[in-house]
Amino acid sequence: MNNSLHLDRESPIHRLSPEVKIVAVLLFTVIVVVTPREEFAAFAGYAVLIAIVAALARVPAGWLLKRATIELPFVLLAVVLPFAGHGERVEWLGMSLSVEGLYGAWNIVAKGTLGVLASLLLAATTTTRDLIIGLDRLRCPDVITQIMTFMVRYLDVLADDARRMRIARLARGYDPRFLWQVKAFAVGIGALFLRSYERGERVYLAMLSRGYAGRMPVTVGAPAPAAEWVLSAALPVASAGIAVTALLA
Repeated sequence: MNNSLHLDRESPIHRLSPEVKIVAVLLFTVIVVVTPREEFAAFAGYAVLIAIVAALARVPAGWLLKRATIELPFVLLAVVLPFAGHGERVEWLGMSLSVEGLYGAWNIVAKGTLGVLASLLLAATTTTRDLIIGLDRLRCPDVITQIMTFMVRYLDVLADDARRMRIARLARGYDPRFLWQVKAFAVGIGALFLRSYERGERVYLAMLSRGYAGRMPVTVGAPAPAAEWVLSAALPVASAGIAVTALLA
């Protein structure tokens, strides 16, 4: 399966081992989340760090912003908070806004946007296969990595099944588009689930016949060298420094 978010570029960030990038993004996200919402300067510093990493990874700003629209539902929720919040209120352009609601909206938008951008940078610089390998090297439970491996391998197969079923339905002159026609869509989903379940059983039996004993063959290769860990630590260390500086200022 191709990772539609991965950008095949030559950059220092792309060359890093996947496990060091996963840990760096995770620590950065944790630091962003625990930062008090009143520390506006800290969030500006985090944004600068994201911009620096994006430049080093040769990821265009337009590409990031376009895909960051995935957080729009949360932004819409945040817009409601200043109007629905309680407590002290301020007047702006004739509207009465809750101070607590404004802080809550800022908290959601700022932290959510930074988290989404960091995740997009990880996806842009790391293939899906490498992400799974990185999780395996980080001692992620085997069950999780195996489920992800099979999901990556068979998601395209399921998409092709769904496409063929839709073409067959259209060939018979039936194209449900309205709510009262949802039964046909539900029947198709049920049939696709049964096909997937049966395929899973066949694949599992085939694996058992080939000696599968609960763990996939180890193909993760050598762990990341210490130099890569030091390099990747620059992001969380810098973000931690920004947070501490903002709190002490």
